[in-house]
Amino acid sequence: MQYKDYYSILGIDKNATQDDVKKAYRKLAKKYHPDANPNDKKAEDKFKEVNEAYEVLGDAGKRKKYDTFGSEVNFQNGYDFDPSQYGFGNNVRYEYSAGSGENYSDFFNSFFGGGGFDLGSIFGGAGTNRRRQNYAAKGEDIEAVIEILPEEGFSGIEKSVSIRGRTGDKNLSFRVPKGVRDGEKIRLKGQGEPGTNGGVKGDLYLVVKFKKRSRFEIDGKDLLTTIDVMPWDAALGTEKSIDILDGRILIKVPPGIQTDSKIRAAGKGYTDRNGARGDLYIKVRIVNPKVMTPEIRELYNKLKEVSKATTT
Repeated sequence: MQYKDYYSILGIDKNATQDDVKKAYRKLAKKYHPDANPNDKKAEDKFKEVNEAYEVLGDAGKRKKYDTFGSEVNFQNGYDFDPSQYGFGNNVRYEYSAGSGENYSDFFNSFFGGGGFDLGSIFGGAGTNRRRQNYAAKGEDIEAVIEILPEEGFSGIEKSVSIRGRTGDKNLSFRVPKGVRDGEKIRLKGQGEPGTNGGVKGDLYLVVKFKKRSRFEIDGKDLLTTIDVMPWDAALGTEKSIDILDGRILIKVPPGIQTDSKIRAAGKGYTDRNGARGDLYIKVRIVNPKVMTPEIRELYNKLKEVSKATTT
């Protein structure tokens, strides 16, 4: 029997996370899928091998069992060995059969106690012209980007999205969870591409991105916003009412503040899934009146003269 190095087949190391395993499988399954490689026997064999590797490494229980055996030996992929010398593989029967739903190697069947090894599907079936192997494969996952405002992520919101897949367009409704983070993925199970030969559907992953046109910039749980302050208010100090994600607050602008200075409002920022909030930072921008009336112009001229006198 030939030893199967499933890690080598997927191109990952033994410390790979389950997410790494899944990503490697998706990439290779897409590359060697029979639909993308019609009448290519090598691609079919590779696709079968990749699916078998994922069947083991993608399942935590099977992976643990496989790793336990692998820690006792140092076989390379394809190494011939006698399974009975390692305490497994006894009483497993191999038989020719046509039309089996799962088509794995004798190594897999012997190690995990599978049923008959479906050689019939490998050779096309006795008396048939079948060209590809009949085994269930999970459908491909789909990934799409959705844009939301920080205000929407703060409180959670119902959204809808239109997705175009191989089977056409479909509209889906879903809920953005409260406290969702920029770059986080929302999984909609079974909303990906259909599987083959009875395999389950893939999943849809929606990648959350915060819109840039919001009045808030977001950094983790902290928020940044900007307020305009008139020169006299910046010089003398004032109070201003500003909008936050869940209402309004009154802040104090200290006397003598400068442009780009920041005022911190503790606990008024974004939230996480546990309800813990960050801080809000309010950046000051000193602006002039949009309309320069004669009175304002006169006062500015006086201020200019006074300023010259105090600096000479």
